[in-house]
Amino acid sequence: MASDAEASRARKRRMLFIGGGGVAAVALAAVIAVAVVAQGRDDDGSQGALPTPEELPSSQGPKPTFESKAPPPPPNPTDFITDPEKDTAPLSAKRLFSTSEVSVNGRTYLRRGTANTTTCENAAGGGLSTALESNACKQLHRATFIGGGRVVTVGVALFDTRAQARSTAGEAQQISPLDGSGVSEFCKTSACHVSANSVGRYAYFTVAGYENGKDAKKGDTAQTTGRDLAKYTFEQIHQRGEDQADKAYAEQLEQDG
Repeated sequence: MASDAEASRARKRRMLFIGGGGVAAVALAAVIAVAVVAQGRDDDGSQGALPTPEELPSSQGPKPTFESKAPPPPPNPTDFITDPEKDTAPLSAKRLFSTSEVSVNGRTYLRRGTANTTTCENAAGGGLSTALESNACKQLHRATFIGGGRVVTVGVALFDTRAQARSTAGEAQQISPLDGSGVSEFCKTSACHVSANSVGRYAYFTVAGYENGKDAKKGDTAQTTGRDLAKYTFEQIHQRGEDQADKAYAEQLEQDG
């Protein structure tokens, strides 16, 4: 019996030892866990602050810069019909009035004869002849148009300066009508409508009447024809400026690369 009692006490001691070891292991694990957590805190027990974005090193280097060069503005077409150094394109009646059939305000006109001269005063009468000569007209180009029994001659005079063109248009009387090329003589013995204006260094004129020789009257269809062709002539002179401006602009862009 004594032997059995000794054995029983020995087993209890081993169990206590094993149990105590387990408790010790748990306690040790807890201590380690606390130590691990404590590593993320400051000495005063507060949680350590993460570095702010400004404190973080930047991986981005300096960004490349590219110079942006805007294209130059296109030139003004009016400059090219005002400045003789820019207005260098060939000039003639057929260049100004290159289309044999034109439509203005829904009305159609056919171009007939054309004429060009450097003796401007010989293609005009009265005060206009004198004005063309005194203002040193360089060239005078005429074209005749017909439509619906009406006929009109348009004249375009070229000068060195805008002032000369304005002065001539202000003193204008009548450009000489241009007959021929299927058009009978007109506006020489009958009343006709006349007009004058200028743009840039160009003065332009119209004389409009009827093919059958009847007198033109205020507000009639002959006057409408004269206004139509004056408008068309202005547009053609301005187009000359646009064409030269476009060409100069394309050359400038090509040169700039």
